[in-house]
Amino acid sequence: MSDHNQKLFGRRTVLKFSATAAISALAAPAYLRQALASETIKLGCIMDETGPLSLEGKPMVQTTKLAVDELNAAGGLLGRQIEMISYDTQSTMQLYTQYAQRLALQDKVDVVHGGLTSASREAIRPIFGRAQIPYFYNTLYEGGVCDRNTFCTGTTPAQTVNHLVEHGLKNWGKKTYVLAADYNFGQITTDWVRKFMAAGGGSVVGADFFPLDATNFSSTISRIQSTAPDFVVTVLVGGAQTGFYQQWESAGMKSKIPLASNVFGLSNEINSMSPSTTDGIVTCYGWYPGIDTPASKSFVEKMEKQFGGDLTGMSELDVTTYDGIMFWAQAVKKAASLDREAVLAALESGLSYDGPGGAVSLDPATHHTIRSTYLGQPKDRKWQVMETFAHQSPNDSGGQCDLKANPRLNKQFTPVI
Repeated sequence: MSDHNQKLFGRRTVLKFSATAAISALAAPAYLRQALASETIKLGCIMDETGPLSLEGKPMVQTTKLAVDELNAAGGLLGRQIEMISYDTQSTMQLYTQYAQRLALQDKVDVVHGGLTSASREAIRPIFGRAQIPYFYNTLYEGGVCDRNTFCTGTTPAQTVNHLVEHGLKNWGKKTYVLAADYNFGQITTDWVRKFMAAGGGSVVGADFFPLDATNFSSTISRIQSTAPDFVVTVLVGGAQTGFYQQWESAGMKSKIPLASNVFGLSNEINSMSPSTTDGIVTCYGWYPGIDTPASKSFVEKMEKQFGGDLTGMSELDVTTYDGIMFWAQAVKKAASLDREAVLAALESGLSYDGPGGAVSLDPATHHTIRSTYLGQPKDRKWQVMETFAHQSPNDSGGQCDLKANPRLNKQFTPVI
């Protein structure tokens, strides 16, 4: 664990009994029960708290801390406190694998919430599957993961990208150009854009893919100028790739071709960039900080109170992280146990709750969430909600993922174009 995490979350306490103490405990059942009750429930957190992806990862770690603190303040679970064991992957895939193995084999955690990129998810998901530790991936992603041990609370293309495409086809035209991160998230999301565009009578006239450290977008802007699409969809990830938006404005393109994105704003762009760069970019998420409901306002207030100036920005990623922990806690209470099979059965029982983004339910068949999503755009560094889509289902597997009927399924379904 990094020094930073040690200071932020403290060292975990592990009770160790000598042989003599254990014998004494057997002779004193009340003492033994009290000692066992004091053992913590271990929640593993593995996330990009530093490095190029820290603008997204750090607030998710903070949200995890907030949720754990709330649960502990309310008495914990099963009469025990929850211990957060957190590792900073420093935006490095090798550390994801290393720390996942440590959480599973050394720390022996009861659940894991973590992973930012889809590449990191696929690196650690098999590790927790083999270890039979329930795994929550709380990040919006390209959809389609079907795995009984995995629960995905973030939005998927069937809940967001389809609405971006519908908006573009209705308001801008039939041709789009896609810019995306060059790994499974960007590649598969681009295929979803192609599928939704074709279904609406449109087409993708070009697509460019970039490594996460890409900073120069001049050549792709030139290609877009020559291709002249009606709008551009961006699926660009991380702090480096956000430079595209400033280069787009500098090239004089912002007033000529509109932008839509399912990732813009996750890196705090509306606060770090000029409104002239960010205003008007259309996005779609399961939550915006400006949603005017008591639950949403309360969540923002709690985050600001606990983390103050250290809070670099808030997005859907924070709310879906909170949702994931609350669903897990609800399942543990319902199961009255930490036994994996009992917890999985509870998670598959049709859980629901009212979260910061509105009513959310966990779909037993796909292990994804059914939730409202919102079309929004920034104006003067504040999000404006343009349209609401209630009860959006995670249909990214085309009905092929049914873990209740076939719990042995373990694959990722992708769009058929």
